[in-house]
Amino acid sequence: MDKNLAMEMARVTEAAALAASRQMGRGSSTNADQVAVDAMRTALNSMEIKGRVVIGEGERDEAPMLYIGEEVGTGDGPAIDIALDPLEGTNVCATGKENSIAVIAMADQGNFLHAPDTYMWKIAVGPQCKGVIDIKRSATQNLVAVAEAYKCEVNDLTACILNRPRHEKLIEEVRASGARIRLIDDGDVSAAIATCEPESGIDILLGSGGAPEGVLAAAALRCLGGDMQGKLMWRNAEEQERAKNMGIEDLDRIYSLTDLASGNVMFAATGVTTGTFLKGVRFYGGGASTHSVVMRSETGTVRYIEATHDFKRKSFYTTPEGKIYLNLK
Repeated sequence: MDKNLAMEMARVTEAAALAASRQMGRGSSTNADQVAVDAMRTALNSMEIKGRVVIGEGERDEAPMLYIGEEVGTGDGPAIDIALDPLEGTNVCATGKENSIAVIAMADQGNFLHAPDTYMWKIAVGPQCKGVIDIKRSATQNLVAVAEAYKCEVNDLTACILNRPRHEKLIEEVRASGARIRLIDDGDVSAAIATCEPESGIDILLGSGGAPEGVLAAAALRCLGGDMQGKLMWRNAEEQERAKNMGIEDLDRIYSLTDLASGNVMFAATGVTTGTFLKGVRFYGGGASTHSVVMRSETGTVRYIEATHDFKRKSFYTTPEGKIYLNLK
């Protein structure tokens, strides 16, 4: 893939973030997701690529999707597989809380796991702990291994876990181990990335979340040098059948980082609401500023981008119905 695509990806996530941020705190996760989808689709279709969405929005969101199999781009240029979430943390954005982002990853065709819309049990860590985690072991055993890698005690570690009833036993175990816990309402892509950011205070991500988000997190960790493992969790036979139709043969497989995202991967995200590693959109008279990150696995380069957007030159507005219009030329 052309390295210049990475900067074009930032324009895509900026558009989605600018749109979604108008819905911050307004109480409707569906509206916030819809305007992010509209803006991201518009921006993607301006790119000179033959793009195919392989990780799109899940059906749980009940909003118009950038669906799996959708073709995007002008049709001219390289054939690219795309994983995306126009608004990770829809509820977070709707309630004005922290850590909602617009996110996208790209790779050459065939390099992303075609993950079904189900749950995935995940464990993610930063570069210093690469190779020490094992999803087959208990949370306590993995915490001990991470503490050894960091040359510290388990009670020095902080684990990040989604605050869900299904994690009650996991939370009890981690507390019993002596580790600290940061419970989050949403946004485990951001949480996985935070394990690679020393200033975040997050040492390990544990627990289950969306499988599509697992692929996006893996793409970012490939660029950052971190590590991750995942195992799909089935809620019913229908999910298993859908997975088989998507090409998943071993329903009990444990996926490594490169099983989830391989080859030359690029990743971009823009903050919608301020969070662990990205600032949210800030509006001012006639414009706004955004904070984005762009990464490449080939070089390990990570760029943070502070951008200002002049709405007098770049047409960007929402109608009362929430539709987005923007001129990305």
